[in-house]
Amino acid sequence: MKIQSAEFITSIASYAKYKEVSCLYDCPEICVVGRSNVGKSTFINCITGRKKLAKASVTPGRTRLINLFDLNKKTLVLADLPGYGYAAAPKAEKTKWAELIESYLSGSEKLKRVFALVDIRHEPTALDKQMLKYLYAYNLPFTVVATKSDKLSKSRIAKSVQTISASLAVGRDDIIAFSGLTGNGKEKIESELDSVIADLQSESPT
Repeated sequence: MKIQSAEFITSIASYAKYKEVSCLYDCPEICVVGRSNVGKSTFINCITGRKKLAKASVTPGRTRLINLFDLNKKTLVLADLPGYGYAAAPKAEKTKWAELIESYLSGSEKLKRVFALVDIRHEPTALDKQMLKYLYAYNLPFTVVATKSDKLSKSRIAKSVQTISASLAVGRDDIIAFSGLTGNGKEKIESELDSVIADLQSESPT
C-alpha cells in the first residue's frame, strides 16, 4: 500500500484519551515502537512521503505522547508510541511512558500490526528483547525494522541482520533493513501494509 495522504490527528497522554479518540474512526491501526533515537520519526516521514509529518529530533526522548496519524483518509491509523530506554528521563516519567505503551498495546482492539524498530548498527538491547517478548505474549503481529541501514555496507547489513535475527529469535526474512534517508526497505514496508489490508478483507464476511 502506497501512502498517498497522511495527516496528523492528535497527541494523547493517557489510555483513556486514546479510547475516546479511537471511537471516532473505524479503520485498523498500525503502530511504531522502538527505543529513543532509533529513528521512528524518520521512518514515519519516509513511508508517508511527508518530510515533516513526524517531528524528528537529535534529542532522545522527545516523543512522550502517543501521536496518531491518518493514512489514506482513514484506510489506516498509525500510532507513534513513546520511545523507551531514555536513561536521562526521571524515573516517574519513564514509568508513565511504560504504562501508556503497555496500556495501548494490550488494550487496543484496532491494532493489527506493530513495526518494532531496532538500530541495525548495534545488537538489540535488553529493552528491545523485552518488547518482542511482550508482543509475543500478547499475540500481536509484528515486523522488525532495522533502521539506519545507510550507515553500513551491504556486507555489513547482511551480517547485522543475522545478529539481530539470532538475538531476537526472529527469522532473517522477517527483518527489514531500512533507511529513512535512502528509502531502502520502503517497498517492503508497503508490502507489509498491503498484507494488513488483505488480512482484514479476508476476515470480513462475504
